[in-house]
Amino acid sequence: MSTTAHDGAVRPLAVIIGMMGAGKTRLGKEMAQMMGLPFRDADIQIERRIGMSIPQYFAQQGESAFRDVEREVILETLEGFDGIYALGGGAPMTPAVQQGLAAYARAGGKVIYLQADPHEAMTRARRAGGRPMLDGDADARWMALYEQRDPTYRAVSNVVVRTHGMTPKTAARKMIEMTDEGIVHVDGSGIEPYDVRIGEGALNHLPDVLGEGPVRVALIHTQPVQRHSDRARAILRKAGYEVNDIVVPDAEAGKTAQVANGIWERLGNEGFTRSDAIVGLGGGACTDLAGFIAATWMRGVRYVNCPTSLLAMVDASTGGKTGINTPQGKNLVGSFYTPAGVLADLRTLTSLPNDIFIEGLGEVAKSGFIRDPEILAILEEHASELRAFDGETFLDSSLKPVVAELIERTVRVKAHHVSADLKEAGLREFLNYGHTFGHAVEQLEHFRWRHGNAVAVGMIYAAELSNLTGHLDRQTVEYTYDLLDRLGLPTSWNGADFDAVLALMHRDKKARGNTLRFVGLEKIGKPFHLNDPDAQAVREAFERVRQQA
Repeated sequence: MSTTAHDGAVRPLAVIIGMMGAGKTRLGKEMAQMMGLPFRDADIQIERRIGMSIPQYFAQQGESAFRDVEREVILETLEGFDGIYALGGGAPMTPAVQQGLAAYARAGGKVIYLQADPHEAMTRARRAGGRPMLDGDADARWMALYEQRDPTYRAVSNVVVRTHGMTPKTAARKMIEMTDEGIVHVDGSGIEPYDVRIGEGALNHLPDVLGEGPVRVALIHTQPVQRHSDRARAILRKAGYEVNDIVVPDAEAGKTAQVANGIWERLGNEGFTRSDAIVGLGGGACTDLAGFIAATWMRGVRYVNCPTSLLAMVDASTGGKTGINTPQGKNLVGSFYTPAGVLADLRTLTSLPNDIFIEGLGEVAKSGFIRDPEILAILEEHASELRAFDGETFLDSSLKPVVAELIERTVRVKAHHVSADLKEAGLREFLNYGHTFGHAVEQLEHFRWRHGNAVAVGMIYAAELSNLTGHLDRQTVEYTYDLLDRLGLPTSWNGADFDAVLALMHRDKKARGNTLRFVGLEKIGKPFHLNDPDAQAVREAFERVRQQA
């Protein structure tokens, strides 16, 4: 259960911060007991080191000397303790501690900001006594410290847990649930940094990601995910937001100018301002649409993506691409506009049909082929289980951690490319492996083929083309066929003639003038730009894909 850094150092599973009286020690002990882990309290450690109580040390040596000891104790413990660790209320205000917590979080650690009801926390803090920082009017001092510390707590934490009205056991269970998440941080040139959270219960982060600025939230979702949108709406309303429910057509039928125009009319009629927000909850088409609405309404408002399909979790919801389709092609109208956060709640996969889950594996496999071979190894090892996915039993099955790891690894691949190249000038184009042919398939099938399935066939085409142009060995091509087939993904297509496919590939976003541009593969983990390939090879690759059908 411990967190191990890249350098091999043992780290705490979680570090708890928050105001005096928030319950850091009590809930930390409860959490540790539930998980069978050791617990440490920084204040108790400090008292053992200085040989006296903290109030006594404050009186004799002053706050500055206390903070020096506190810093030493905390930084030592962050490097060599593998349990649950609670810090004193003022500890995160020390710059060296902030830096230590930031390094801990980058190594995969969870810094929990425990938010209690202020009146409850003040009462507990007064009752406990022995708090030098509350000398004088304790309540007034508490509120003044809260206003000073809250922005720092928010900045250094990557998990926020509100405990108002909860029993200690309920609060501890919530802490466990919210720390049992994968977090992928996305940043880079031109990107407002944000986190992708992957785990059971990730939707609970909605209020924290939206923040206190918005009054109104447009919840854009599709009908098939009504159960999950009901949950999101309840979370938002409990947090005090005014929620406007907007239901859009499912899949690509929702990504049209007509649907977007209807939403703009709704937002205008209901008085949405630049300080309000959008939440997109659904599959990739829905999150693409919601992002496009957020990017265009009043030139940009805050938005959060809540993907409910495997495909959306690993692809559409992350990376800042937003857009709608036109009769001339897919995603030809859109913008690059990054979300405030992405919440990939594994609970939403429980309502996913088997075939829609499997199509998401197409994008997962793509990330393995272009960068992370471990993804392919996991897919190979669990191919039969993944192919037999059953949403009703998913959360209680051994498949849950496998899927969680696949999502996190795939998102990390995407984050790597996006962080270096937000607007698809070079490196990010590698994410389009299999997409040039795949997008043509989608359009020629009038979007009856789902995106992940089209990408699977597109990868077969790209592998064959790479082989025909002398870049990729035949063994890797055959491996591509075999793995995708074992996962239940299509490996062939015969839905149109070559000239129709070629015309659409010339319209692809990567094309330049009359020059065809593909993403090819030299070997697993090494994609390359395949520009203006031999015309006969382009045709022959198509014939190979068609002959398999």
